Amino acid sequence: MGKRRAGRELLRSLSKKQKKHLREFGEEHPFYDKLLLLLLLHSCFPFQSEDSDKSSAESDSETEVEQVSGYHKLLATLKTSPESESEEEEDESESEEAEESEAEMDSEGSQETGEAEGGEEDKNDVPEEEEATDTAEQILSQEQADGTDKSCDPRHGVIEEFTDVKHESEFSLETNFMEEESGDCNADKRDSNPFKQHMDKELEDKEIEKTSTLPKTSSQSQWPRLGQLIFSSTLEKHKTLKADKEVDVKQLHLHKPLESTWPKVNKQFLSSVDKPVDSPFTPLQRELFCIMNSYRDLFYPERNALTNGEEIRHAYCLHALNHVLKANAQVLSNNTKRRDRKPGTDTDDYRDQGLTRPKVLMIVPFRECALRIVHTFISLLEVNDKKKVDVSNKKRFKGEFGSDPEEKPPNLKRPEDYEAVFAGNIDDHFRIGVAILQKSMRLYAPFYSSDIIIASPLGIRTVIGAEGEKKRDFDFLSSIEILIIDQADIYLMQNWEHVLHLMKHINLLPLDSHGVDFSRVRMLNLNNWSKYYRQTLLFSALQDPQINSVFNKHCFNYAGQVAVRNVPLTGSISHVVVQLPHVFRRLEAESVTSVIDARFQFFIDKVLPEYRDAIMSHTLIYVPSYFDYVRLRNYFKKEDLNFTHICEYTKKAAVCRARRFFLRGEKQFLLFTERFHFYKRYTIKGIRNLIFYELPTYSHFYSEICNMLKATDSGVDATWTCTVLYSKYDAQKLAAVVGIDRTAQMLQSKKNVHLFVTGEN
Repeated sequence: MGKRRAGRELLRSLSKKQKKHLREFGEEHPFYDKLLLLLLLHSCFPFQSEDSDKSSAESDSETEVEQVSGYHKLLATLKTSPESESEEEEDESESEEAEESEAEMDSEGSQETGEAEGGEEDKNDVPEEEEATDTAEQILSQEQADGTDKSCDPRHGVIEEFTDVKHESEFSLETNFMEEESGDCNADKRDSNPFKQHMDKELEDKEIEKTSTLPKTSSQSQWPRLGQLIFSSTLEKHKTLKADKEVDVKQLHLHKPLESTWPKVNKQFLSSVDKPVDSPFTPLQRELFCIMNSYRDLFYPERNALTNGEEIRHAYCLHALNHVLKANAQVLSNNTKRRDRKPGTDTDDYRDQGLTRPKVLMIVPFRECALRIVHTFISLLEVNDKKKVDVSNKKRFKGEFGSDPEEKPPNLKRPEDYEAVFAGNIDDHFRIGVAILQKSMRLYAPFYSSDIIIASPLGIRTVIGAEGEKKRDFDFLSSIEILIIDQADIYLMQNWEHVLHLMKHINLLPLDSHGVDFSRVRMLNLNNWSKYYRQTLLFSALQDPQINSVFNKHCFNYAGQVAVRNVPLTGSISHVVVQLPHVFRRLEAESVTSVIDARFQFFIDKVLPEYRDAIMSHTLIYVPSYFDYVRLRNYFKKEDLNFTHICEYTKKAAVCRARRFFLRGEKQFLLFTERFHFYKRYTIKGIRNLIFYELPTYSHFYSEICNMLKATDSGVDATWTCTVLYSKYDAQKLAAVVGIDRTAQMLQSKKNVHLFVTGEN
């Protein structure tokens, strides 16, 4: 009975989004995971609501892919699930208290033993799992019986993915017509309209062949705010943009409501800029929107969640909404013309659509980001307080994408950039369709009735599915005209394969017609040339080879590409506040593919022997790649080295033990992964020797890890060491750490480089 009661209490303690995440994946989000719950409840996820039969066929298809394939694939990670933030914070406080006295450390050691024994009891409870599962199903059934629509309540879990099918006719482009008062009936007559110029341009076969085969020609330009820009294109005739010093909203050809709402919505950012108040853009927004509005691809690798993140979000929301409103206005206007046309009129004049309706795909990492995007859309559509936008399913959206203040663990001490990135609802599995028609917005629209799709990489991946699966769908990606990938650096910490999988399935010919009127489809879509017209906007906090590869190899926009390529002058090493000698050891590799093995061999042959001596204790080895971490862990076990390890999948008790053993010197080495540091940002105490197996993905992690040495005041500052392994293929990461000048010198010389940082360098 005790186990049954414990299972019931644990289930009731879950929030709505935690229950939903459990059903979808078989595990909780890495930020909030509870391993015990997974062991008790992983067999109850197939449970569905009584209303599931009433959902649309499209919703059923998406849900089945999500419940079957996503669940079974991720179920294998149950034994290595990360722990909840609140529980780990308790362990962190225990570890800090343990440093105060030896007696307290012994006491906490006995408590930790109890925790380990508790873990064994959990394993022994697995055969009785069905009993706890029955209890869970009873509780969930009771929750449903208590109310008719508790799925809208943020305190209750969503049994099945919801799509709005009630407002289909109201938001249908085929059955609606342009309202005269909308003020954009003659939008299609504006010859200088960037939207019309880009979408109506008819490419020839030889131009498409050039775009596909010929190398790109590039040119450089220096802009006041963005800095150095690289313009590239495969077509011979491409013009280099010039930065506009002043922008008149009327010259941007915005849809009429946006001309009046944008200055009001963007006012919060203008107050901190020393420019005339009548300017509707900040200097950064002005230059970014100038590129966006030209329909060129854009890569901006200097997004910062603390400083310019919201500015950038507002800029691309304006561009996406302007594109959708213009496209829909053109369709509605042509609907009116077709209705009033004379018999026998040529219908080729009304080709204004793609093979499917979705036009804009926005990839963001967390639900909080989607919430802010939708709120920005609503603000841009509301002309004044009297003319409110009619938003369908707004209450449900706030409940599922909003955050509960009580869920955040109290008294967390984390860096400001961490708080900015992980603010609000940080669930990373979601997708939502948004339909916009004149003065109304429809949330949770089925994908094939949506204008904009907002999703996370994992959320879109579970719909696309994998090759060989019976139920998978990616036809809705066939006619995407604008792809926005925001905060791309975070996907490196999640799963970059999801992004690559998306890029392989976007702008392909659909397998089904989905009821399209082919007489209204543009010839570019019928010719399967959609990818040559798609604009890609890529925003990241850093330059990384994997992100660069997506921009260079998966973007084929005929209008060209613009990439911001500023080089760091100082580097994050200047933020190291402890007096620490840095030794950068260069390893040689013949190619990018061989550098992984070359680094491992260099480490075990040249670096590790120097640290095997007992005098070199308290050595932390920072490993960015999880695969390298596993390889090193296995080698250390094989060699019977005295070490402990922490990664993103390490359990709570094991993290606490590893930190305590390392602090007390009972373990000579600590293997430490970058993803663990990204998600937790714990201060590891007791470090005397640092080894960066590879340069960090985030340059500021270098100074953060180095500054951890000051956390332990043991009077042994002179013995501190820091060793960094690098190769010629790490030029971008190296420049972000030491600066461009030092990087050039280090890459030219094959000798080890010794730097001594005093905190003022």
